Parts: sequence; structure tokens; C-alpha cells
Amino acid sequence: MNLSEMLNERYGKEYLSYSSIKQALNDMAWFDMYMKKEVKYESDALRFGTMYDMLLFEPNKAYETYQTITHDHIMSKLSDKAKASKNPKLTSEYKAAKALMETEALESNVTLVSVEDWQMANDMISRLHDTGIIKNFLSGQYQHKIELDIYGVPIKGFLDCLGDGYISDSKSTKSVSGFRWDVNKLSYDIQAYIYTEAMGIKKFYWVVQEKTYPYTPAIVTCSEETLFKGEMKFKDAVSRIRKFLKEEDDFMKDYIEYTV
Repeated sequence: MNLSEMLNERYGKEYLSYSSIKQALNDMAWFDMYMKKEVKYESDALRFGTMYDMLLFEPNKAYETYQTITHDHIMSKLSDKAKASKNPKLTSEYKAAKALMETEALESNVTLVSVEDWQMANDMISRLHDTGIIKNFLSGQYQHKIELDIYGVPIKGFLDCLGDGYISDSKSTKSVSGFRWDVNKLSYDIQAYIYTEAMGIKKFYWVVQEKTYPYTPAIVTCSEETLFKGEMKFKDAVSRIRKFLKEEDDFMKDYIEYTV
């Protein structure tokens, strides 16, 4: 069987994504659970990033998807006892009221976000407009779908922005100067490799922005060396996936090998 057939037999889908490939590079147990949808990544940073990207690239959709929630709104649902506590946010009543409001919102296909996060995302995007970054580095087709075959590996995904002769990807970070380490640590180089291969375009930028005021932005150019590293990681991960699926290894016997 080829890779598509093996993937379909085990997981019911015939392709890989950047996220699944990244999991295989780290641990086949995580890859297997990820493909089976047994593991789900959630964090405040991830939720903010999803909202920020939608507001940046699909603002009309963002206004339909998100609704702000205030501390005062939650407080209005509490008993006098909970309101009078030293820190109402830490009370079980406050947490229950917030959870109920979030559940009710989801039932209406709406996601609640804090006023502070919503305002911060808007302020960050305004800074990108003011610097000219959106005009010069985030102008083109947004959320462009890709489907391709790389070395016999079926890949699907979405790139943030397909510009005129370039590809750009939006990332928020704690430090624009430290982002260079994130590229390797979080395997953004694999993502850059896949996207440039898909479009036949070698000019790739990360539009990076800090999440603390004054929301410093940066344009980070992906070098040929980084694209090469991404390709090597891609091949390594796919090799691990093929071996796992073909030999039906017990993923708990999997281990990482490297030289320093």
C-alpha cells in the first residue's frame, strides 16, 4: 500500500498536514493520538491566536463568530456573597457563571472573548496598518487552500497570505527578537517548506508581532538554509510515519535519536 492508503486504513483520511507532520517529528504516540483526534491542544495563547488571525484576515467572519464578555456582566450573575468575596474571579460561582455563558454562546454558534483580548487584537492589527506591513507583506489571497504531493506524501492545508510573488504567515510572539528560536523549536521551518513547495514560490515571510504594548511588529525573511532544514525535518518525520504504518510498530517503543 502507498502512504495515502495506509493513512486511510488506520485513520480514515488520506493526507497529512503541517500539524500532524510536526507531531511525528516529536513522538509517534502523539502523532497517533493526534490523527485519531484523541488529543486536542487548547490554551489561552492558541485561542487568542485563532481570534487574532480571523480578525486580521476575515474581519466580517470574526464579527459574526466572536462576542465580547465583560467582568461586570459576569458579576451581575453572582450572588451578593460571591460579589463581596476578596477575589470574585476565584470563586466557584464566578467560574460556573462564566462557563454557563460560554456554553450558551456556543449553542448560538458564538465564541465569547474578553473585551481586553478583543481590543488588544484590534490594536495589534492597527499597528500593522500604521507601519504599512499589511499593504506590503499581507496583501493578496487569504487562507489559501493547498493540496499537493511531496515525495509521495499527500498534504493539505491553508496558508495565511498568498501575495504577488511571495507567501506570508502571521505569528504572534512574546519577543520578535526571540522568534528566530521559535522557528526551529516549533518547526515553523517545516510549514515554510511545505507552503513554498506547494506554490513554487521561494520568497517566504513571517509577519511577527509581540502581544504586549506597543505591539512591536517584525518582518522575518525565511532563508534558503531554513527552508532546507524544514525539508530535512519533513523527510525525517515522513520516514518515521511510513515505518510506523508499514511495520505496525508499537508506538511506545518509539524513541528519538540525534547527535549534538
